[in-house]
Parts: sequence; C-alpha cells; structure tokens
Amino acid sequence: MSPAKITASKKETSPSARTQDRQLKPRILVVASEVNPFAKTGGLADVAGALPHALLKLGCEVAVVMPKYKLVSPEKYKLKYEINGLSVPMGMGDMTADVLSTRLGDANAKVYFIQNDRYFDRDGLYGTPEGDYHDNAERFAFFCRSVLELIRALDWYPDVIHLNDWQTGLIPVYLKTLYADQHNFHNLKTLFTIHNLAYQGLFPKYILPMTGIRWEEFRHERLEFYDQVNFLKAGLVYSDMLTTVSPTYAEEIRTEEFGQGLQGVLTARSADLHGILNGIDYDEWNPATDKEIPAQYTVKNHDRKIESKRKLLQDLGLEFKPKTPVVGLVSRLTDQKGLDLIAEVIEPFLAMDVQFVVLGTGDQRYHTLFEELGKRYPDKLAVQFKFDNRLAKLIYAGSDMFLMPSRFEPCGLGQMIAMKYGSIPLVRKTGGLSDTVENLSPEGKKGTGFVFEKYAAEDLLFVLRRAVEAFNQPKIWKELVQRAMTQDFSWDVSARQYLDLYRSIQRK
Repeated sequence: MSPAKITASKKETSPSARTQDRQLKPRILVVASEVNPFAKTGGLADVAGALPHALLKLGCEVAVVMPKYKLVSPEKYKLKYEINGLSVPMGMGDMTADVLSTRLGDANAKVYFIQNDRYFDRDGLYGTPEGDYHDNAERFAFFCRSVLELIRALDWYPDVIHLNDWQTGLIPVYLKTLYADQHNFHNLKTLFTIHNLAYQGLFPKYILPMTGIRWEEFRHERLEFYDQVNFLKAGLVYSDMLTTVSPTYAEEIRTEEFGQGLQGVLTARSADLHGILNGIDYDEWNPATDKEIPAQYTVKNHDRKIESKRKLLQDLGLEFKPKTPVVGLVSRLTDQKGLDLIAEVIEPFLAMDVQFVVLGTGDQRYHTLFEELGKRYPDKLAVQFKFDNRLAKLIYAGSDMFLMPSRFEPCGLGQMIAMKYGSIPLVRKTGGLSDTVENLSPEGKKGTGFVFEKYAAEDLLFVLRRAVEAFNQPKIWKELVQRAMTQDFSWDVSARQYLDLYRSIQRK
C-alpha cells in the first residue's frame, strides 16, 4: 500500500518555501512514547493527548506519532493501514515498520502508530513489574529512526518536531548528523520537553553502533554520560529548544539537588530552557459534567459535593461523617511522592478527627504499612492498591483535602484536578506544586491550599493540623473552596506559550 498523502502542494511541503501563514500557524509533529487515550503510564500521555487539541484551536496543523503497542486495539480505535513495510535503516541493517493511523478523538489531528511486533507487541510499554525490558535502547532507537522515515514517506515535513522525554531523544541526533544534508530535513527544528528528569534512558555504550550513530558523537559534551549512552542527554544537547513542565522545575533542574547529574548541561543551555506549566483537560476533569460522580456541581452549588463524599465513604466501608474532613491520596506509593514523610506522621495524623483514603500502587513497604494501619484504624483509613480511574474521580470529588507532599514534582496534575473538584491541596513547595498552589494566608482571605517548604515530617504534620483547623471554620473553608475551584489551568494558556516558542524556533 502506498503512503497516504496529506493534502498539500509540493511547494507547501518544503520548509524552504514557508508562507507567512506557516510562520504564524506552524506545522507541528508531536512525538511521544505514550498518548492518552491510546496508552498511558503517567502525565506524559495526558500532555501528548491534550496539547494537539489546543494547538488545533490556535490554527496549527498538527500530527502525532507513537508506537503501536499491544494494548492499542485496532478495532476500538478504528486504525487503518497507511504504509506497509516502511524501510527503517539501523546500524545492524535495514528493518521495517508498518504504519497505522487514526484521529485523536474528535480533533482533526492524525495519529500515526509505528508497528513492529518484535519491539512493541508486548504487554507493557517499557517493561514488566520485574523491571525494564532489556532491549529498550534498541526499541526506541528504532522508533526514533522510524519517525524520520515516516516524515519522508508521507512527504509531510513539519516546521517543528515536538519531542517528549528520553524515548524520543535520538531524533535530534539523527537530524543533525545522518539527516543533516538530506533534502527537506536540514531545516527541521526540534523542541524537546522534559517531563521527569529522573528517567533518562541510560544504556551501555556498546549499543551505539546498533543505533547507526557514529562513535564521534560519544563524547562528554554530547551523548556520553559516565561511560554510558544517555538518550535524555541526547535530547538536551541536540534539540533546538528545551522545555519542561513548570517554570519552577525549569529552575530547580539546574541545581545539584534536582539536576540528576545533568545540571551542567541544563545550565549551559539555560537560554534555550523554558518552563511551561502543563494544563488539564476540563472536558475530562470537570465536576459540572462528570457523569462518574453521584451529583454534578459547580462553584455556585458546590454543596452538592457532599453526595460524592457520602458515596466515596460508602464504597470504601467508612462511616459518613459530614463534619469530619476526608483527606485523599491518589499516587504512586514511592519516596518521590513523599510517602516516607507520610509514614513518619501517619500515627499522629490519624489521631486527629480525620478520615484518610488512599489509591495507588508502589513500593512494597508502603503496601505493608497501609495494610497494617488499615487493621488498626478500620474506621479512619481505607486503601485500594490499584489504578482505578473511576475511583480516582470519586476521591477528587468526595475528599475535602488532597495530599501531595512530593520530594520533587515536575508539574503534577493531581493538585490542579483536585482544585477543580473543590478538594483543597496540601503540597510541598516544589516544581509545579509551587507554581499552582498558593498557601492560605493567616487571616484566611487569600490562598488556594496549604503549602510547606522544608522536606521534613514535622512541617508536613504542621500543615495537616492547620488544614483541619481551617476546615472547622466554615466561612474560611467555603471561601477557600471557591477560590480553588475558580483557578484556570486549561490548556489554552499553555498552548499559546508553546506556539510562541515554535515561532521563535522557526526564526532561528
């Protein structure tokens, strides 16, 4: 089957013949290893699924590329074949990929899926509960090279390729080395977004020949990282512009505390590094229209939120007590998310007049801790060790407070969703949490939540007590909920910031 053509003249597809309209409304290719709703392990998928919608509203031409994983159902998503046997040159010889496509929801953005059963026909995206797949370097090097060959096959050359996280980090390397002199590729610009610097794609250096990249690129100032190949560093070094998912995180990652060993690279590129806060999709996260909660509500009638609280406690086997605050936690149960702090304060916390509901999976020691505490405090603590989107929504709607005491948090979506549902966030002042939650003022007239700065158990316990005290002051609490619910974290503002960056890259 021959490649499907996107309607455009040859003149329009050439980057050297951009019209003024293309400069104002650039053509963007979003490349990500996961995209909501097709495949998701975290916030990356939410961004890759929502940003194209917002860019389309601004007049951009947008397409998306991701791997075709086993869990992506051709029947459910109405996938159709675009290309059979796309040739993909790799260091060990030419390989092939099939390309399928569909549309992203009701948007006019086309989503292309790179299909190769050897690499992607597996139950997990990156590994199993036992660990990462041993061939992830080969899998995602193949994905990166496939994206560029897809562009050639479709004869659809974007103005900017928007890359996301380490799985896409080799694309700018290929562009500036193997594709630098190839027709229509030399003008392609790249923007690389860091969603979490802790995940870098580190592999033994012997994998480099497999990628097709020459050894001369394996230098400290390029791909080499402590005698390994670092895919994330590749994106940071070779991309034209860098972003991360909140302004504060963009500053934090240039320090030794948060830089994960890459602070030097990021500092050297600070002029090209920008922090743009993730948005949230209010079509999905909105108590006014959410059919998965017992009663819909807005800021004007948020007293109806009580019905979700009743339902949440009933489903989890806790007694409904309208005047007792329910604190929700929807999270990976790991140290990064502040579970070590929670473990230190859990006993005095549960001694307060509170109920605590937890949803998530993670480190076994926290599973064991919560299981034991659940037996000792059956009237105060309910825990579900799983991922359940319906229950997550019920926790956002049914809890009075939402706990996120993260050690670091590139952006965080939970606190923004919680505010929309009238659940007041209790957070540490870091990353996106710092950018989105304002601490309640002493007189209670300003603020949208409760914030502590030092990563210390006593500081967390202090804000927990302060929040319970505020909950017992109905006037202050009502005004606090109203301020939180009226915050606007939609994608509109963030998409405009991305559009400004795309335009500035084009002018480089």
